[in-house]
Amino acid sequence: MTTSTAPLAGARQGRGIAASTVQERRRSPRDWRGWIFVGPFMAVFALTFLAPVLYSLFLSVFQTKLIGGTQFVGLDNYVQAFTDPKFLEGAGRVTLFLAVQVPVMLTLALAAALAIDSRRLAGASFFRIGLFLPYAVPGVVAVLMWGFIYSPRMGLTGNINDLLGADVLAPFSPPWILVAIGNIVTWEFVGYNMLIFYAALRTIPEELYEAAALDGAGQFRTVRSIKLPALRGAITIATIFSIIGSFQLFNEPNILRSLAPSLISTYYTPNMYAYNLSFLGQQVNYAATIAIVMGVATAVIAYVVQLRGMRREQR
Repeated sequence: MTTSTAPLAGARQGRGIAASTVQERRRSPRDWRGWIFVGPFMAVFALTFLAPVLYSLFLSVFQTKLIGGTQFVGLDNYVQAFTDPKFLEGAGRVTLFLAVQVPVMLTLALAAALAIDSRRLAGASFFRIGLFLPYAVPGVVAVLMWGFIYSPRMGLTGNINDLLGADVLAPFSPPWILVAIGNIVTWEFVGYNMLIFYAALRTIPEELYEAAALDGAGQFRTVRSIKLPALRGAITIATIFSIIGSFQLFNEPNILRSLAPSLISTYYTPNMYAYNLSFLGQQVNYAATIAIVMGVATAVIAYVVQLRGMRREQR
């Protein structure tokens, strides 16, 4: 029996070509031109994000004492944070704020986006701009405006109570102050989230609506079967942004504190607590610890929400 050596020769030739190609790739110089474009961003990112985070981590493992100066304490600041009643109270308050305010705000934004996209709302462009305008108002101006509205003496609240002859509205009271803050935040960001939802709705192909109309689907069936599934990604993004904003709650209570100092403490939210520890109490190390704990908690919760959103989109 005779065997042909052509297949063996072909295989050897193929291996030789592959080896020469690998050697050429190893010898060719690496192309660094991409880093010319990425480099400036990486430099700014390192200076404005990585450096502050690393410095905060460095500060959080030290304590400045009257006797002995600055000393390394390891995780003592973190142990103190998880047993600090002021921090736990503020964290519980923003968690309650998140659980109530975010669903209300996103529901209103979703309803507004669906109404504007329905093409049955007269003056849809006017309502779209009107809902978005509060987001364009500077945050400090918005809080001061609502603070004067809430005022029981010179604001709209006081005028309504005088008209009714009783203190029916009392936003500057212990049971309602958090609701008053939630109302301000909702007024500010409903238009922003509405725009996210409306932009996602505009990407839905018209063919889907035509097919639904041929099948006899009504408005509610179209919303449930076409629009809401298409909004899953946008809802996930808006939820993540809202979670981050809730845990970062600072501007509204900090400004309202000048109008209602007996209702809003210096540790009303974790961000206010860290700010006052650092700039008023000169406890920079413990303030850095509070900031890191809240940052990690926010990142974990946002990541969980993102994972759940991705799984729903894959179904």
